[in-house]
Amino acid sequence: MSWIYLLLAGVFEIGWPVGLKISQVPETRWIGIAIAVGFMAASGYLLWLAQKDIPIGTAYAVWTGIGGVGTFIVGAMFFGDALSLMRILGVLLIVAGVAALKFSS
Repeated sequence: MSWIYLLLAGVFEIGWPVGLKISQVPETRWIGIAIAVGFMAASGYLLWLAQKDIPIGTAYAVWTGIGGVGTFIVGAMFFGDALSLMRILGVLLIVAGVAALKFSS
């Protein structure tokens, strides 16, 4: 169950940078901040639950990896963030590192 909590925590981790991005527009500033704070709280709580059975170093690395890769994908798909071969390769290295942590525990 802890790995499910950690996966969900990583998915919620994507929400707070998206909320901060939404808050950059004056018309959506407060809703963006509310989204960011809500996703931060949910992500932190789920990470806390996951760390009951998963070592802190592994949990944190997987959590940030999921959040980073997910935010990269959302940024490219919805916010026009640049894609290049090197950026994609970097994200693939993060995915490989997260997979290595999962399979080594």
